[in-house]
Parts: sequence; C-alpha cells; structure tokens
Amino acid sequence: MDASTARLITSPEGLSRLASLPPYDATSALGLGQSLRDRGVSPELVAAVMTQSRLRAAAVPKFGDFAAGMLFTPEGLEQATRLPVAARHAQRFRDAGLSTIADLTCGIGADAMAASALGLAVMAFEIDEPTALIADHNLRHWPDTVVVHADALAVVRTTDVGGAFADPARRTARGRRHDPKDYTPSLDAVLELRDSIPALGVKVGPSIPHEAIPADVHAEWVSVDGSVVEAALWCGPLASAPAGSTPRHSALVIDGNRATTLTGSTDRAPVGELEEYIYEPDGAVIRAGLVGEVAHSINGHLIDATIAYVTAPHVVATPFATGYRVLETLPYSVKRLTAALRERGVGRVDIKKRGIAITPEQLRPQLKLRGDAHATVIVTRQAGRHVALIVEPLPRGD
Repeated sequence: MDASTARLITSPEGLSRLASLPPYDATSALGLGQSLRDRGVSPELVAAVMTQSRLRAAAVPKFGDFAAGMLFTPEGLEQATRLPVAARHAQRFRDAGLSTIADLTCGIGADAMAASALGLAVMAFEIDEPTALIADHNLRHWPDTVVVHADALAVVRTTDVGGAFADPARRTARGRRHDPKDYTPSLDAVLELRDSIPALGVKVGPSIPHEAIPADVHAEWVSVDGSVVEAALWCGPLASAPAGSTPRHSALVIDGNRATTLTGSTDRAPVGELEEYIYEPDGAVIRAGLVGEVAHSINGHLIDATIAYVTAPHVVATPFATGYRVLETLPYSVKRLTAALRERGVGRVDIKKRGIAITPEQLRPQLKLRGDAHATVIVTRQAGRHVALIVEPLPRGD
C-alpha cells in the first residue's frame, strides 16, 4: 500500500464507503466493485475499499469482532499478533508495574491496541508512512496512545517510557527470513536497547535457533489451537524467572479459552521401548526444547533419541501433548501398512510423520484403501528403525 492509498482509505469518504459495504463475499466482489464504479466512485477508491473488505474478512481469525472496525495492509495483517496473544504481551508489561511503553515497530497496531486496552500509555512507532496511517486509525479510541512516524531505534532512547516491545519484520519479497541478523531491524540492534530500556520484549520467528538467544533472557514459544504462531524474548523485569535464577525457556499453549505454560529444563529425555500409549508434544513444546519436561511429567520416555514422540504405559492428562493408544506396530513399508489397514477395513486414514522422508500426500494414494473404518497412522523412527504405528486418538481431556 502506498501513502496516497492509505490517505484515501482513512479519509471520511473512504471510511464511509467501506462502512456501507456488505460482508465480504468473494463470489460477488467483482460485481460489487463494478457497481460502485458505475455509480461514479473513483476506481482508486473502489480498489481501496474492496481490498479492505477482503482483508477484514481475512483478519477475523486473528482479531474476531474487532476486525470489522480496523484497517489493514496485507503485510501488516500477516505479521500482526493475534489479539489473545497480544493481550498476554500487554499483561506481562502491566504485571511488571509499567504504565508507559514504546511499541518500536507497531505495524497496524495489534500489540499497541492490546496494551492500550489494559490501560497502558503507548508510544507506537512505525517507520512506514502508509502503515503508520493505518495504525493511527486502529488506535483512535485511546487518547493516551500516539502513533509516531519515525525510526524508533534512532529516537526511543530519548523518550520517557518504562518499557519497549518490538516485532521486527521477518519477510521480504523473497520470503521469510529465519536468521535474526536479517530481521528489520536486526535482533542484535533491538537487544542493544537493553542498556537504556531493561524492560524489553521482542517477538521473533518460532524457528529462531536456540544459540541465537542470549542466556539472560526468557524465551517463550506460543501455540494457538495447535499451531505455533510465534516466539518472544523477554528481558529484565519481563523475564519469568525467580529472583537470582537464570531465565529459561517456556511454552505457552493456548487452546480455546485455556492457556497453560510449561517451563523447565531443555535436557533430553531418556529413550526406551514403545509402550501402550504414545504422546505427540505440542509444537511450542518442541520448539522450546521442553520435550524432556513432558516426558518427565507423564513418567514416560522417548521412542528414539532424535524424535519428539514420548511413550508411556498409562493414560495421562496433559495440555502439552496429544495422546494415542497404540493398536499395532509394524516395520515400515507401504505393502505391510496397506495390508494391515485393509485387514482392519480402513478406508480413511490420518497420517502423521516424523523422522522419515515421506509426506502424507505422497503416502495416502499409495495405500489404495477401501473400507468404512477410520484410523490414524504414525510413521516415524524407533530406535533408529522406521516403523508404522496404527493408533487411535485418546479422548480430549485424557
């Protein structure tokens, strides 16, 4: 989005036209746009309001009902923090006793919105002018929050704020950037602010290498409804660690309205034989390196030293892993697996895999299944050998 388009969509006419549109429907969007042009609306405004209508519909999973009153850029929506996660970011600052913070890279304003809603005064910096205009609209309800079109790293040290949060850009036209040195601004540049603003939080990509994380910060990986959505580094008073101890890794697992945190050691779990039950740790747990903590909590062990599957002889209730009862184990081959599934009358199969160079999309048609039953198959490695496990999911809550 360029600045002229941002000014157009944030103008009274642009907002009025956008408010008059029906809920977005891809099948009728082309006709609706033509109807607006036929009524004399400029092509530029038609394109702007139709784009915003589409983006608002796409934003509902992240922002819920709030999306209906917000404006977006495509890039800003993609990187924006989901509101339930942004609310937890804001709560961390408030729990640390802070009342004013700087959002160093506010984007469309998601984190600044959550912080403002909790009563924090926010100075929201955005270096891109069109995005700053969009953020200013989204933050219009909070008089103590201001949007500043500037390079935050150049000026924030001279401002009077108690803490700061940054969400560096991690995508270019060539795709995602996984090396923190390639973020914009770079992770190193943001972390240099700790000498003047100790209460610093930084949102990073969930694939960040553990060796890129300073030893004195708390690293938290977050999953929402089974999908890993981010990691964050929390410094100084924002770090969740008892006084005098070293901040550690944690996994925040959000499932519906329930949020549960696992913190502990990144030591590896012991390895042993496959038991009657197998557990697949949540993705945030795996990214945080806390599979060993899950194994310890359920009195289980790994089935292979390099694979994040935990096995135990009993059913255990845990929010940090999905459990399955093992029905059958066989050395992996398409022929053996096909025969075993046909014997069970399986015509539909969910395939999970780890530690083997196949994809479910490749394997499923090779099985040529027939039948009415449904099964789950785990193809993985056990003690260095490829195996196929026919399993049944444990009921939710077990």
